[in-house]
Amino acid sequence: MISLRHHAVSLVAVFLALALGIVLGSGLLSGSVVSGLRDDKSEMRRELQEAEDRAARLDGQLVAADGFDATVAPRVVRDVLTDRTVLVVTTPNADPADVDALVRTVGDAGGRVTGRLALTESFVGASGADQLRTTVTNVIPAGVELQTGAIDPGSLAGDLLGAVLLVDPATGEARGTPEERALALTTLRSGGFIGYDDGEAEPAQTALVVTGEPPTGSDTAGGNRGALVARFAAAVDARGAGAVLAGRPGAAAGNGPVAVVRADAALSSGLSTVDNLDREAGRITTILAVREQLDGGAGRYGTGPGASGVTVGSAAR
Repeated sequence: MISLRHHAVSLVAVFLALALGIVLGSGLLSGSVVSGLRDDKSEMRRELQEAEDRAARLDGQLVAADGFDATVAPRVVRDVLTDRTVLVVTTPNADPADVDALVRTVGDAGGRVTGRLALTESFVGASGADQLRTTVTNVIPAGVELQTGAIDPGSLAGDLLGAVLLVDPATGEARGTPEERALALTTLRSGGFIGYDDGEAEPAQTALVVTGEPPTGSDTAGGNRGALVARFAAAVDARGAGAVLAGRPGAAAGNGPVAVVRADAALSSGLSTVDNLDREAGRITTILAVREQLDGGAGRYGTGPGASGVTVGSAAR
């Protein structure tokens, strides 16, 4: 007969054996887990290093390509804009380096920049929309009639500035008198909507609207800025021999102005867009696109969403 004491000793032995098995098993398991994690970490470190090396090589190739493009740019654009005039309009987020590069390349192409007009935060911001609309409608020159479809602030302002700063493509003559043009410009400048240096805003044949990466914020998220700039550029385009809206990659995404134009067949049928202005190739393409506009064509160029080709004359993607 098994005594209670013998039974208790047996139970204790069983539990000790079970505990010993757990300890030994967990030790072996933890060893294999640690070894596996170390192997995974080493593999991840190797893959990360390979990715960093590949990115460094691509960056180097991109810098080299930019250097090559910058070297050949004067030859590529030579005589493309001979005896042609261009008005440069910038949005608040346009990169000064992009603007300076484009002005220089217009000169390399044989063209002449007649003025540089800067749109302000008050112009593109939603808070100033009503005041902008009122200001525009109060300074329309006597000989200028705004387009009937121009009802939003961007279209109204683009139509007015296009009318006073782009020559009539049919006659080659400026619309309105110099006094009327000066009144429209000084009024908009006094209202805080545009900026320019006196004597640097003369009528041109074509316009180049330069934008940058969309700023962050609720106004941008709502698409107000992008839509306003897009409609402004399209209205300017309709007044002269053509216009090009050029920006950095972010301008072609989301509610960026380039993206807005490309999403609207009516806007993109007349206004050309370029989305890689941060690269030398994009700056060359912008000048070629101005020439295409003068010849009656339009296109969507670059590497971003909605682009139909890398550059003018390239096959559709």
